[in-house]
Amino acid sequence: MTVSTTTAAGLHSASLDLGVIGNCSIAALIDRRARIVWGCFPRFDRDPVFCALIDNQAEDGDAMPRKGVFAIELVGMTLCEQSYLDNTAILSSVLSDDQGNAIEILDFAPRFVRYERFFRPPQLVRRVRRISGRPRIRVVVKPCLGLGEEPDEITRGSNHVRFVGADQTIRLTTDAPISYVVDSVPFAVDRPFSFFIGSDEALRAEIEETSREFLDKTTDYWRDWVRSLSLPFEYQREVIRAAITLKLCAFEETGAIVAALTTSIPEAPGTQRNWDYRFCWLRDAYFVVHALNRLGTTRTMEDYLGFITNIVDTFSESGAEHLPPLYPITRGGALDEFESANLSGYRGHQPVRFGNGAATQIQNDGYGAVVLAATHSFFDQRLIQPGKEALFGQLERMGELAIAYFDKPDAGPWELREKEAVHSFSSVMCWAACDRLARIAGTLGRGERKDYWKSESKRLKAVILERIWNEEKGHLVSTFGGTELDATLLLVAELGFLKADDPRFIATVEAIGRDLTRGDLLLRYATQDDFGFMHTGFLICAFWYVDALHAIGRRDEAKALFGRILQRRNSFGLLSEDADLHTGELWGNFPQTYSHVGMINSAMRISRNWEEAF
Repeated sequence: MTVSTTTAAGLHSASLDLGVIGNCSIAALIDRRARIVWGCFPRFDRDPVFCALIDNQAEDGDAMPRKGVFAIELVGMTLCEQSYLDNTAILSSVLSDDQGNAIEILDFAPRFVRYERFFRPPQLVRRVRRISGRPRIRVVVKPCLGLGEEPDEITRGSNHVRFVGADQTIRLTTDAPISYVVDSVPFAVDRPFSFFIGSDEALRAEIEETSREFLDKTTDYWRDWVRSLSLPFEYQREVIRAAITLKLCAFEETGAIVAALTTSIPEAPGTQRNWDYRFCWLRDAYFVVHALNRLGTTRTMEDYLGFITNIVDTFSESGAEHLPPLYPITRGGALDEFESANLSGYRGHQPVRFGNGAATQIQNDGYGAVVLAATHSFFDQRLIQPGKEALFGQLERMGELAIAYFDKPDAGPWELREKEAVHSFSSVMCWAACDRLARIAGTLGRGERKDYWKSESKRLKAVILERIWNEEKGHLVSTFGGTELDATLLLVAELGFLKADDPRFIATVEAIGRDLTRGDLLLRYATQDDFGFMHTGFLICAFWYVDALHAIGRRDEAKALFGRILQRRNSFGLLSEDADLHTGELWGNFPQTYSHVGMINSAMRISRNWEEAF
């Protein structure tokens, strides 16, 4: 897949027109001047070594950020054309000037099979080659160690530079002249140059040969992976890029998938909605697993299910009553939320937060999210899941908690910080836990447990429907006994709570279309919350609306809307969490897993199938 953009050299304000590279251990974001402006080492949730994206104050009007950046500048550049190598996570940036000088930069993180296991070091590689003329480049490497702190010491060897901090040391290894690199002195590209940056480990092989080998093997890996995808007939390029991006958000060591790779990109300008999304939310589990299943990416799905079932094990052993809604990617460590004073924020928007206080909230949909995700383990014959009886027993505990809390107040799917209510989505997800447990019990031949869970799901459904149907409004509502709508009501048919042709669901979809749509986008809800009213559309909600329209038979409308939503993607084919209702500009943490999952699921649903196409 190739997604190109052409950039005038003078543009330097921070934006989410970014490309992403990674290897399922680390990831980095690259702007439209081919600068690395975001990247954490040695994994997604650690302190950002490259943080210019959220600390983008330029020096004396110069376009170069003061710190947290890795730039390879072509002297006199007037144009930057960027594209992904087809079906890979390798980004090509071609920089040129008006004098006929041009270079190409290839950016990637090594990933391939070595010694029968995946080689995915916490390392980025940048390869620079001359295309034409006699180009000269200036290299600027200004990593941060700690939250916006500059290195305590910089040391150099014959082919490397070490940036030393109190808790971490980063090493740059290169065959370019070290003095020119350290002092940012321009020099001619008269031969290929390679730059390896990452953990403080010596490169024990020839630089150019290693760089070329890593590039070839990483290219082969991604193209083989893409060949294994189950793709719709239509929207193949869009789905491939979304699938690669989803893969890049997976922390393969544990199977966790982060909500996004960044922190504190505000959901809208001038708002306090700045959160850290570099963690794994249980709410996303069902939707992520559903997308992975449709794509046929069984290994990533199995790893993710392993992460979820490990959570079940730990939670069962703890004897706790409330399941945390999100987890660190290693399941260990604190998620305490705090603000950093050292970082100026994305376009100056404060606060810059690390950790996430939502981890301490009560969100009762988590029981259903875990059971729905784990249900795949019992029905997908591709997955070798030992101990199914034991897992079923632990999932039953989730079901009992779902029964206990389905009608109790919580922070809800939108993680309200100052308000609690009995949220319809949380209640429906608790019902879904009981419904799926009945199905699992059936496949295990546990007739008495099937009957029990079927009875409980029937009882919960009757209570929930009575409380979330508003006769006066003529549609479902977002809370027990409430009057307002929210976008999660679009999911009640997909979850199986109501059939798509149920008049109550159709009426709710029509009401959401009337009250929550803003152009081609949707609000999560139209009421005021802890931070005021919404000023951007939540992109996953737009995809949910596409799916709901398709489900109730408005298929042409759904397909046309899907096409328009795709136009919200940035130049690299990627999405963040939110988009401005008027301009379409992307806001919120990036790249947003939820948004790409929504894109994949909608594309799979509305595309013509292969049999229809020929």
